[in-house]
Amino acid sequence: MHADVVHALHLQELDANILALRAEISALPKQIAQIEKALETHLKKLDYDKSLLAANARDRKKLETDVQTHQAKISKLKDQMLGAKTNEQYRAFQKEIDYCEAEIRKADDRSVELLEDSEQLQKNVGVAELALAEEKRACEVLKQEAKSRAAVDQSKLNGLLTERTKLAAGIMPSLLATYERLRKRMRDGRPVARVTEDTCGACNMSIRQQYLADLKLQDEVLACENCRRILYYEAPPVDVAGEMDGTLS
Repeated sequence: MHADVVHALHLQELDANILALRAEISALPKQIAQIEKALETHLKKLDYDKSLLAANARDRKKLETDVQTHQAKISKLKDQMLGAKTNEQYRAFQKEIDYCEAEIRKADDRSVELLEDSEQLQKNVGVAELALAEEKRACEVLKQEAKSRAAVDQSKLNGLLTERTKLAAGIMPSLLATYERLRKRMRDGRPVARVTEDTCGACNMSIRQQYLADLKLQDEVLACENCRRILYYEAPPVDVAGEMDGTLS
């Protein structure tokens, strides 16, 4: 293989690793955002459970106030009842008292229901708080792991970029320019292609026999006449077992 093509092939391997590392580094902030989003879901659940518990407490407090209001009204009505002049007035006061007592009973019944509900709501809040605390710990671990991985990847990337700069400096300028142009143009970012037997490994087009013979001589750098990638020839592997079988037969 031509020496410059060897360097270009190595450069291609470096670029593939650099691309993979950059992709992983750029993906890490998204992973952290997903971790924080999961935490936000647990936080919203806790806030929701707390809001239900607070609403329950407010409702019980209102019922307590309503009962006190009705009790005060009953006391006042009983005082007024003592001064009733007629049976009709007496019955009217009694009707009001009966109404207030009925409202007190309803409020008491509803207070009991709310109190029972509050016990379950308190349990829900406790479970949600524990889940949130555990999620926070897990998220912090995952975030630290992601940050550590990013630091390691960045260190590897810096090393590869340094190695790439040194390697590129040793490649023939015209070939390096061709390589860079092809790398930007090719979808797979791989400007160097292997030829096995008589086929370009990138575009799968056949190589002319004379062109293939020139490529095998390794005297110059040649490009695929179809896709324009830089070519290198690699002979097919020898079937040692098959050759031995043929010799034995």
